[in-house]
Amino acid sequence: MLDIKFIRENIDLIKKNCLNRKIKADVDELLRLDNERRDFIQQIEEMRSEKNKKSKGKPTDDEIRQLKETGDKIKQFETKLNEIEQNYTKLLLQVPNLTHPQSPVGGEKDYKVIFTGGEPTKFDFEPKDHEELMTNLDLIDFERGAKVAGSKFYFVKNDGVRLNQALINYGIDIVAKHGYTLMETPDLAKDQILLGIGYNPRGPEAQLYSVENSDLSLVATAEITVGGYHADEVLDLSGGAKKYVALSHCFRTEAGSYGQTSKGLYRVHQFTKLEMFVFCRPEESEKYHEEILNIEKKIVDGLGLPYRVIDIPTGDLGGPAYRKYDIEAWMPMQNNYGEITSCSNCTDYQARRLNIKYKKAGGGNDYVHTLNGTAVVSSRFPLAIVENFQQADGSIAIPKVLQRYMGKEVIQRN
Repeated sequence: MLDIKFIRENIDLIKKNCLNRKIKADVDELLRLDNERRDFIQQIEEMRSEKNKKSKGKPTDDEIRQLKETGDKIKQFETKLNEIEQNYTKLLLQVPNLTHPQSPVGGEKDYKVIFTGGEPTKFDFEPKDHEELMTNLDLIDFERGAKVAGSKFYFVKNDGVRLNQALINYGIDIVAKHGYTLMETPDLAKDQILLGIGYNPRGPEAQLYSVENSDLSLVATAEITVGGYHADEVLDLSGGAKKYVALSHCFRTEAGSYGQTSKGLYRVHQFTKLEMFVFCRPEESEKYHEEILNIEKKIVDGLGLPYRVIDIPTGDLGGPAYRKYDIEAWMPMQNNYGEITSCSNCTDYQARRLNIKYKKAGGGNDYVHTLNGTAVVSSRFPLAIVENFQQADGSIAIPKVLQRYMGKEVIQRN
C-alpha cells in the first residue's frame, strides 16, 4: 500500500493514477476517514493522559467517579476508532501503487512492444493445436481430468510429464547461475499474507480457492508464499539483495475465462510454476527488474520460441505493480502471441502491507522493494513448445536445451 502521508500530500497525482489504472478508489472518503481517525486518536491519547494524571495519589470519591466516566468514554471512542480503522484500511488497500512514468497509459490493447525475438513459425503442412497433438501422443487427458476434478483439470502422462520436469530443471539451472536461492513453498497461505501481496482471498471477485472454515487459501503463485517469507522482518541487505527461485503448485479459479484463447492448457485451474522473487534496496529495484526480464528472455531464447516482450499499460496493471513486462510466445493455432511469463516491480507496495524492512547503512530501517517474475510454467510453456515444434507426422521435436534432460530428441507415439 502507499504511505497515507504521501497520499495526503499528492491528492491530484493519486486520483490521476487511479484513473489511468482504471481502479475505483474513493480517495476523498479515505482522506475524510484519515482525518477522523487522527482526531479520535488524539482525543483518546489526551483522555488517557488526563486519566493517568488524576490517578496518581489518592483520588476523592468525585475524582473516582470522573475517572470511571473518562474510562467509559475512552472505551466508546476506541470502539468508534476501531470501526473507522476498518473502513479506512479497506479504502487504503484499494489505492494502487504508483506507476512508472514510462508505462504506456491506456487499456489492455495499449501495450508497447519493446523487443521481438524470432519470427512466427511457418509450416509446410496443416498444423494442429496442442490439445489434439498431446492427446494423440497420449501426453494429456482432459476428459478424465474433468471426470475426477472438474472442467479445466487434467492428467499429464508419459513424455508430457518428462517435458514438464525437463522445463523445470532447465529453468532451475538457468536461474541458479544468477545467485537465486532455490526453494519449494507451501501450497497454502494465510489470508493476511494474500492481502499483503495484493490478492483478494475471499468474496465474489476472488480468483483463488479458499479453504472453508479456515483463514487459508490455495496459492495462485509462489509470489504469495515467497513474498510472505520475510513478513514482519528487518532484513540485512548489506551483502546484496535476497533472491529466491521457488517451485510451487498454483491454483486459480479462472472464473469467466473461456473461449478460443482459453482452449486446452492456456487457462487451467492447476499448474506448476517456477517463480523468481527479489527483496532489495529501493535504489536497486529497477536494476533487478531488468535482471529478471533478461533471465526470462534467456530461458525463452534457449528454447527457440518466437516471442515478444511487452510493456503492460496502466489499465492492465495489477494493484501492486509499479511496472510490468510480459513475454508472449507465438501461439501458432491462435495466430497470435500469448503470455507465458511476466515480471513486475512492486516497489515498496507489498513490503508496507507485509511490514518488511531493511537496515539502512546510515542507521534506521526502511521498507524493501519487491519484484517477481516467472521462470517456467508447466501449462503455457508446453503449449508453445508443442505447437511450434510439431512435425508433419504429429510428433514433437524437443528443443535442444531440453534433450539432455529428457534423453531423447523427439516425442512420438510409442
